[in-house]
Amino acid sequence: MPGWLLEPEAEHKSPHRERLQFRTVWISDVHLGTPGCNAELLIDFLKSIECETLYLVGDIVDAWQLRKGWYWPPRHNDIVRRILKMAKRGTDVVYIPGNHDEIFRDYVGLGFGDVTIADEVIHTTADGRRLLVLHGDQFDGVVLYARWLAFLGDSAYTMLLKANAGVNWVRRKFGLPYWSLAAHLKKKVKNAVQFICRYEEVVAHAAAERGVDGVVCGHIHSAEIRQFGDITYYNDGDWVESCTALVEQADGTIEVIDWAEMRRAEALARPRADPLPGRDLVPA
Repeated sequence: MPGWLLEPEAEHKSPHRERLQFRTVWISDVHLGTPGCNAELLIDFLKSIECETLYLVGDIVDAWQLRKGWYWPPRHNDIVRRILKMAKRGTDVVYIPGNHDEIFRDYVGLGFGDVTIADEVIHTTADGRRLLVLHGDQFDGVVLYARWLAFLGDSAYTMLLKANAGVNWVRRKFGLPYWSLAAHLKKKVKNAVQFICRYEEVVAHAAAERGVDGVVCGHIHSAEIRQFGDITYYNDGDWVESCTALVEQADGTIEVIDWAEMRRAEALARPRADPLPGRDLVPA
């Protein structure tokens, strides 16, 4: 195992609180290796939970951006080490590569540091429902049939995230909390909304053909729980724009956790002298 993974995690101070207990947690679209990754919030989330199974539902590492230039701050190491530590302590960690980390699809069926790599899996909930778990780029026509357009869109998205960083720098100066420009524009642009709706329908239809009760995916950076006939569509969101995860409770109930919103609420409830970890949520 590389030496940098054996080094101790960088410490960050946060108020002591009991870990949240879940049966299952799904996260995706972390995009390690890019400035857009909200590493502080993600490491804070991972340190705040315990679960039986952790699914990494693709685009955990952004190989597309790493090919253009190396960006890997210490906090990104901390996330990898935290996941490996969870696996070593008994959490079943399943890594399902996406399109940005498709290089790991060559290792499907193998393991790395107690982490299993799979192309897709069937997860059975505590109440007996069968859910297909996969990244979801298989259902994105742009990724499948126009890869050059996908790369072009990725470059534009990277520029948007840089603009988002500038906007939040100004917001911090005025004492305002984190706000995602990219997520806001995605909701406002009609074509993006139509794409998301169509994508959800296609994924749900594919799940119905597989004879399962629901589907969990990522890819489009839009956390959602929707019902399409007998199929429940779940999307766990991302850790670039919204900072969300999908969690299963002990009784099989599944919900979306908006970690940025939860921590923002905690920050507002505590004295200003006790800041919230996370680069963009409270004034520096």
